[in-house]
Amino acid sequence: MSGSTTGSGAAPCRFAHYFVICGIDTETGLEPDELAALYQWLEADRHGTDPEAAATGENLEQSPLKRTFKSKVLAHYPENVEWNPFDQDAVNMLCMPKGLSFRTQADLREPQFHSFIITREDGSRTYGFVHTFYEEVTSPQICSAMQTLYQMHNAENPSSNPSSSSSSSSSMDSLASSMDEADSSSSQRVGGGAGMGGYDASRDTLYVSKALCLITPMPFMHACRHFLAQLHRAVTSASPPPLPLESYIHNVLYEVPLPPPGRSLKFHGVYEPIVCQRPGPGELPLADFPLGVAFSLLGVENLVQLFTCTMLEMQILLYSQDYQRLMTVAEGITTLLFPFQWQHVYVPILPASLRHFLDAPVPYLMGLQSKEGTDRSKLELPQEANLCFVDIDNHCIDLPEDFPQFPNKPDFIKELSEVLQSYGLSPQGGAPPVPTTSTTSSPSPGSVSKGLRSLALSELEDDGRNGNLGGEERAVLELLQGNATLERLRALAKRTGVEVGRMDGSAGGAQQQAGGRTAAEELRNAKLNVQLREVFASRFTTMFADYEAFVIQSAPDLESWLTNREQMHNFDKASFLSDQPEPYLPFLSHFIETQMFATFIDNKIMSQWEDKEPLLRVFDGRIDKARLYNVRAPSLRSSNYQRCTVLKESAQAIEQRLMKIDHTAIHPHLLDMKIGQGKYEHGFFPKLQADVLATGPTNNKWSNRTTTAQRRKDRYRHHTEHLTLDNDVKEKYMQEARSLGKSLRQPKLSDLSPAVIAQTNWKFVEGLLKECRMKTKRMLVEKMGREAVELGHGEANITGLEENTLIASLCDLLERIWSHGLQVKQGKSALWSHLLHYQAREEKLAEQQALSPVSNGERRKSESSLGLPSIRVSLLQDMRHIQSMGEIKTEVGRARAWIRLSLEKKLLSQHLKQLLSRQALAKKLYKRYAFLRCEEEKEQFLFHLLSLNAVDYFCFTSVFTTIMIPYRAVILPIKKLSNAMTTSNPWVCVSGELGDSGIMQIPKNVLEMTFDCQNLGKLTTVQLGHDNSGLLAKWLVDCVMVRNEITGHTYKFPCGRWLGKGVDDGSLERVLIGELLAPSAEEDYGRGCRTPPAQRSPSQTRRISIISLTARGYKPTSAQIQEAIGEAVNNIIKHFHKPEKERGSLTILLCGECGLVGALEQFFHHGFKSARLFQKTVFVWDFVEKAVAFMESADQMGDLQETAEPMGMTCHSLCRYVNAINSTTRNIGKDGKFQLLVCLGARDRLLPQWLPLLVECPLIQRMYEDSALLRERTTVNALISVLETLHDFPITLEASLVKGIDL
Repeated sequence: MSGSTTGSGAAPCRFAHYFVICGIDTETGLEPDELAALYQWLEADRHGTDPEAAATGENLEQSPLKRTFKSKVLAHYPENVEWNPFDQDAVNMLCMPKGLSFRTQADLREPQFHSFIITREDGSRTYGFVHTFYEEVTSPQICSAMQTLYQMHNAENPSSNPSSSSSSSSSMDSLASSMDEADSSSSQRVGGGAGMGGYDASRDTLYVSKALCLITPMPFMHACRHFLAQLHRAVTSASPPPLPLESYIHNVLYEVPLPPPGRSLKFHGVYEPIVCQRPGPGELPLADFPLGVAFSLLGVENLVQLFTCTMLEMQILLYSQDYQRLMTVAEGITTLLFPFQWQHVYVPILPASLRHFLDAPVPYLMGLQSKEGTDRSKLELPQEANLCFVDIDNHCIDLPEDFPQFPNKPDFIKELSEVLQSYGLSPQGGAPPVPTTSTTSSPSPGSVSKGLRSLALSELEDDGRNGNLGGEERAVLELLQGNATLERLRALAKRTGVEVGRMDGSAGGAQQQAGGRTAAEELRNAKLNVQLREVFASRFTTMFADYEAFVIQSAPDLESWLTNREQMHNFDKASFLSDQPEPYLPFLSHFIETQMFATFIDNKIMSQWEDKEPLLRVFDGRIDKARLYNVRAPSLRSSNYQRCTVLKESAQAIEQRLMKIDHTAIHPHLLDMKIGQGKYEHGFFPKLQADVLATGPTNNKWSNRTTTAQRRKDRYRHHTEHLTLDNDVKEKYMQEARSLGKSLRQPKLSDLSPAVIAQTNWKFVEGLLKECRMKTKRMLVEKMGREAVELGHGEANITGLEENTLIASLCDLLERIWSHGLQVKQGKSALWSHLLHYQAREEKLAEQQALSPVSNGERRKSESSLGLPSIRVSLLQDMRHIQSMGEIKTEVGRARAWIRLSLEKKLLSQHLKQLLSRQALAKKLYKRYAFLRCEEEKEQFLFHLLSLNAVDYFCFTSVFTTIMIPYRAVILPIKKLSNAMTTSNPWVCVSGELGDSGIMQIPKNVLEMTFDCQNLGKLTTVQLGHDNSGLLAKWLVDCVMVRNEITGHTYKFPCGRWLGKGVDDGSLERVLIGELLAPSAEEDYGRGCRTPPAQRSPSQTRRISIISLTARGYKPTSAQIQEAIGEAVNNIIKHFHKPEKERGSLTILLCGECGLVGALEQFFHHGFKSARLFQKTVFVWDFVEKAVAFMESADQMGDLQETAEPMGMTCHSLCRYVNAINSTTRNIGKDGKFQLLVCLGARDRLLPQWLPLLVECPLIQRMYEDSALLRERTTVNALISVLETLHDFPITLEASLVKGIDL
């Protein structure tokens, strides 16, 4: 879009590269449009009808005036431009996207304007501006051919009423030849009488469309529009133009330079001067398409949503009857992306014959012309899961599901609305107000009666959508709406609409007035454009103010960087996101994964070795300026909205340029032409003299100036090429490096043989596979990288944002793979539709096999004698789980939920393999070239997905937090002891990160139960207890197992202790801490339960307290104990340094294996004289209770009066906490009470204050040996300082731990 995107050579210096005329070739006569025929063939193939019958291109059902005929490039000047070779097929197709269109005198024949764009493989762009008008057919052969076609048509369809549009909804309709098919048949034929009967050579005058086109390196839309309109006016006006038309065309091609950056230029059309301007080096790049129109068509809210979809590289399809609207919205959206650039397929006007390109399984931005009366439901779009569908004429947009909002959207919309309102535009957009004036134009003098004009206008006013207008009338409307294309066109209408014989003296004055209005309108437009763009640009300057700090410059030179581009990490995404305000994260986490962001960062890295890419240069300049004024510092990490501060200056810069013209081009002048040629004939565009237009003047001062500059540039380039890579090699690397879609940014318009289509599809298949490889690799690296950092701690995952973004993009990729090469589209999600087909087929098979006991290929995991019964691996079962979830309303949502569930269960690759193993089904649903029918690629794809089984995901559990989930719990007693059964009434309560199940009674003598409960998330604790009733009220439990029956996640809660009065520590209930079992362990529950692996079981610390009592078994050394405490505290601190959503459970860090409670328990056990006569054990809690009793008695005797005030307070707090724990209604044992005291002390930051009290207590000498850690002052002081580091963090305790304690 910027000047730099033009070709090399002298390209930057010429305003226009080519002048082109397209129309009917009278030599070859009427030819059916082959591309239309090809499109029909593709459509017929898609619908399963006989393609050969459709491929003739003749459609006798359709009225010949509505058919599509082949247009040709009749002439183009010059023959070729070295830096921008002429692509005849593409230009012809885009000048007349629907081929030639015929009219008779009874039809409306408004001139039309539209623009187009050709994107070359390297991403550079060329713009085309087209003025289409109707010219009388003078060739008798063409007239008689049309007459013959009508006779054949009437013979084939005697009953059909030629005036009604064809009943067939065949693809020919979508190609119907009229340029403004927009006009429905009723408004097309207004002449009545004999004219209704189609075409009769003896009675009717036949007109055919002709297009004049300028091809330019930069989008000077307004200037080109004026120039072409003046050329057409010269042909239709009563008197000949001042000079032959060749003079004006030669002038614009060879004598009008591009304005230099930051300057304006005036050149001359046939009747009036034309002004254009170009932004300076520090300003936003040139964008001449009227943004005001785009905003008025869609409304601010819709446009911001569409902009967000574009930023996130979704598939975007624009839909309108008007080519210029498609172009205005597409170009408007892409110019707003500054400093980023759209990197994928970009075809604002998709010729009907290229409809199959909508199959592309890549992000795209395409525009499709709609027909009057066809609504969206008739459009068969292959893939809608990630599609943003923009119906421009009806001012509405369909968004993809689950898409994040743009940061500060309400404030952003408010600021944009204020800008629009300051120019008199409504932020709501939608239907323009009804015009109050009825000036309209009659395009060819005398052909349209006054009555016809008023009819056209009243229809125009009735039509609120303003969809079916042609050229100037629409301009009048848009004008009165305060829109962009406005007064300029009204002026043009006045000028072109003057009828013969009416030319009186006042016309000149009126034209001057109109010219003045147009200039004012254009200035207003340009100012509105730049102000709207500045608002968008300032959002990015704020959001990415510090992006440079996160760019990773890792390569020593360009060559090594380019060769290793794929393996390199160029941007520190995690740090960047952690530095952003919370509300921005959903959008930014998606955006930094896009191709446009990757390319932006690539350009930044490459700028250290070569010139900065122009957009990057402007953006970096703005950031530096903001830093200079120190705008950013105070607002770092703040999500406060910052308004744009440069609106006034930006508008003034434009105004100054347009008011004070910097350069004036040479005036058009007489050329050295042959006499008699270029003869003026009223109403017909003349055959131009090719020889005078083939080359430019040789003595042109600015062309010399530019070539000298160019030579300097070339010398510099040759010099730098020795230092860096050869450009071709570099381009090749960059092409490879920037993944999929880059090389497919523009469909090749010229050759559309089935072979080429097949090759394009093959490129897509390769691209999809590559994308799959990159995505799975990225997911693994992210996940494993985090887990490595955590060094084996079980909570290590990037749940949260980044993981969610990566999984969402995996879902999107799977949808695109499943929609590639579909035979017939069904439903919005291709993957879910395939699954439903599979489900129906399997259920049918199951019914047939109901009598035979075959297990239908679904394996069961081996039954274990103890523990949980095995769970079936079943694709259909997982589908049923998703189907039963009432929260998910759409097919796309169900497909995504199913992918998440399969990923969490580590069955994604296996399920998809099973789905694709039904080859008959795949053949029925997919074409031969589809990705899913390429065997080798499919295998590799499944293998890449299989690699994701290496890491644990909770992407289903963490997203669907409100669904009901069936759980199964099993209590495993220690068998060898007789008390496996208990007479008391046991109960259990399961807690997780999202809530708890509440207390549930377990039926007597039943050790297994199932219960339904709202998703508890990852399980953390189980409270297990009984009421101590009956004779056998003691219970020795090994562990509790709980399984989520949907995801299959199984948690083990080790216990290994007694529950009962007078045994162990007298506990009737225990809080057990859970751990997730690895899937392989599920095969082996029975064994795993009895002898849990020593290094894993959280009960290890508990056992120490029992075993050490009997002086048997393992006793840790003092060094090991101190290390364990340090490690436990470290883990808690690390926990708080993670983003909030990614922290996992604090309970495990406090009470689990290697937790703080266990480590402190070891500390208190060191040197503890626990064994007593007759084996009655003493617990650490006994020591705490006695110490508290001692303090309380000392307090009563007044011994504590002398102690310092804070010490006394601390004493009271310890006594209060211990008494509260002792008096709780819960029957927790002595170890449970100690655990509770440590947790509450950590929460309330009291532990370091309580320790000295216990150490000072005289009881310590009686209960501890001299060598005990608790009696070493230095060790205790070290412990105190370690525990004090926890004071900076807000420790919150799970409800299951502190139930019944009110402190």
